[in-house]
Amino acid sequence: MHPTTRTPGHRLLVRAVLGELADGAEASHVSAAVWDGVPTWGLRLDRAHVTFARRTGGRRDDRLYVHTASLEPDEIVVIDDVRVTSAARTVVDVARTVEFAPAVAMADAALRLGVRRESQSHVERRESAGIVIPDVVERAALDAALRRAVGWPGVPDARRVVAFADARSESVGESRSRVAIALAGLPSLQLQWPVFLGRTTAYTDFAWPAQRTVGEFDGKVKYGRLLRPGQSPGDVVYAEKLREDAIRAEDWEVVRWTWADLHDFTDTAARIRDRFRS
Repeated sequence: MHPTTRTPGHRLLVRAVLGELADGAEASHVSAAVWDGVPTWGLRLDRAHVTFARRTGGRRDDRLYVHTASLEPDEIVVIDDVRVTSAARTVVDVARTVEFAPAVAMADAALRLGVRRESQSHVERRESAGIVIPDVVERAALDAALRRAVGWPGVPDARRVVAFADARSESVGESRSRVAIALAGLPSLQLQWPVFLGRTTAYTDFAWPAQRTVGEFDGKVKYGRLLRPGQSPGDVVYAEKLREDAIRAEDWEVVRWTWADLHDFTDTAARIRDRFRS
């Protein structure tokens, strides 16, 4: 794991360095992701990242990474009085410069947050010198950001990340699982697949419908999300067991895995293949 700091600490670092730099510095890359509330699993947070819209002058030290690249007016937004790169530009910049799995986790999260902001009508659009606050990630915006970055280092990597990204991944664990599944050479899958259980529907994390097999990633965040008022963690685990029994009763195989299994997915991939129906 790369060195990291807690997100509030990174925000303080970004504010500090922006106060020291000349006008024109925009928080970018992972720093912009932190500011926009996008999960940054696996990404270094020990340096503040900024971008100047110029060709030269890039540098880095122990606390600051200065990037130089063109920036269009619509690629800059203001969040909490800090100018940052837009969500689409941020995803592409990060995907150009980090490994595939953390880049996918971030891209998935950015798309997911964009969908939720739109669907819940939480997109606050204030005008401040013509800048929209904050913006929402859509696949079209990512495609546009990729087109603008043609010729820049790492763009082929960013294209692979954007093509693989999916808003239906509901957590970092699910994003990491998708990467592990793809690397294991398992067949293509469906996300949030509905299994009908009489009057209710169970939405499974992953599904291979032709093989009548579903996969479920078990993480602490997931169980916390399922916890209802008055329930204990034990209640949630028991309810999840009943849900799994009901899915099996509908003639589906169920395979579960945890964070620990993602470090080496070999055995889990074998378990999934063993459950596949021919």
